[in-house]
Amino acid sequence: MNWNDARIFVALHRERTLRAAARALEIDQATVGRRLAALEHALGATLFLRTSDGYELTQVGRVAILAAEAMEQSAHDLVRHTQGVDKRLAGEVKLSTTDALGQEFVIPAIERLHVKHPDVSVVLDTTTQIVNLAKREADIAIRTVKPRNPDLLARRLARWEVGLFSSPEYVRCHGEPVPGDRFAGHDLVVYQPHFARARLPAFVGEPLTDGRVVARVNTNLTLRAALKAGLGISEIPVPMGERDGLVRIWPDRKNDAQYEIWLVTHRDLRHTARIRVTIDEIVFAFGG
Repeated sequence: MNWNDARIFVALHRERTLRAAARALEIDQATVGRRLAALEHALGATLFLRTSDGYELTQVGRVAILAAEAMEQSAHDLVRHTQGVDKRLAGEVKLSTTDALGQEFVIPAIERLHVKHPDVSVVLDTTTQIVNLAKREADIAIRTVKPRNPDLLARRLARWEVGLFSSPEYVRCHGEPVPGDRFAGHDLVVYQPHFARARLPAFVGEPLTDGRVVARVNTNLTLRAALKAGLGISEIPVPMGERDGLVRIWPDRKNDAQYEIWLVTHRDLRHTARIRVTIDEIVFAFGG
């Protein structure tokens, strides 16, 4: 099986349509269809059924996909193992983080990196999704959750207390909420992923029962922008609230869970020169 055909097979299995597979592989749709036909001809088997819901694996396809995914993993392993001994301070570094951390910490780190090592190029992806480092979706990831994969090396960059904040203008117009009143008469902005999972939503231990939820957002940067605009009250990491000039409400109270930031890379890349110097600048940006 040719690897180029196999990667198209794998992409179509994951994406379900020719268009989505082409987009994921950054090639045109006609090429995906042509290469799939060539692969099926070479194998003498039909790998997919074309259904209204997209491409579905046939029984033969379910057998073949295991081999194709093993080829994919071997290709990723080859890249990681060879890059791990690369001593050149040049080349591409794929880095994944959130939009807030990217703007405030990673961009300054890239700026210093470029001054020192202009031949190192960073591909920065800002997303709330956790990327797969084993599959080379990123060389370095900055996450708020420590990974459990033993093949990944994780270094904690920060551990921040989480407090309650609003804008000065909001406090002038509405005053501060009264402890025990469950935010009665106050406007709230919530981080939707946490809000949706919570059995009893609360800020710093205070139930949100009687407050008005005026906005639900899905990124830290958007949450902070909403607070700065005076939309309401919310929980955010204390250093970020102070950085934004927000007012901390009930400073003696905090969320039981702290906001942790982890730098993660694959252990096979730890000796790659361009990865190492990029990590050094990121750690410096976080005060390490």
